[in-house]
Amino acid sequence: MMGEPTWVCGVDEAGRGPLAGPVYAASVILGADCSIQGLKDSKLLSDKKRQSLTLLIKQHAKAWSIASASVAEIDQLNILQASLLAMKRAIEKLPIIPKIVLVDGKQAPQLNCEIRTIVNGDRLIPEISAASILAKTARDAEMIKLHERFPVYGFNQHKGYPTKAHFEAIEQYGICEIHRRSFSPCRCFN
Repeated sequence: MMGEPTWVCGVDEAGRGPLAGPVYAASVILGADCSIQGLKDSKLLSDKKRQSLTLLIKQHAKAWSIASASVAEIDQLNILQASLLAMKRAIEKLPIIPKIVLVDGKQAPQLNCEIRTIVNGDRLIPEISAASILAKTARDAEMIKLHERFPVYGFNQHKGYPTKAHFEAIEQYGICEIHRRSFSPCRCFN
């Protein structure tokens, strides 16, 4: 008689560095029989490849979930704590309770299960790579939607990251409601 499967969940975030927009996190349980070719750190993939892998992950993973923490939560808590909150939300939304949670990086959210942090986990562990891809594609999609509300900033291009074009837009128009006021380039507009 076989025992219950040991569900291993990978979790990662996207959007700690931008000056605008929420931070996203995803959690993924691939399952022992799930093999998706090409999984790696989302930053090492083209947008087109991330999109195709997102579809495969959503179709073939045993379970997956995406969550976020708002700009207000980032400004209130700080970006690290908001990232951990988004991770916790993504894990708690899973329809399966994981036995082990593997987190990219050095810090993990408080959870009632075994947790392991893995530096460069998004390059080493398929579950974390899958979570990295889901978090990145979800956040990028949100920033493209936010571009429709705030077109002068070019969020559809730089996704809120501190690029020359973004700094020039802030210089010309000031900041908007989705800018992180606790981040130093935006702080002088408070």
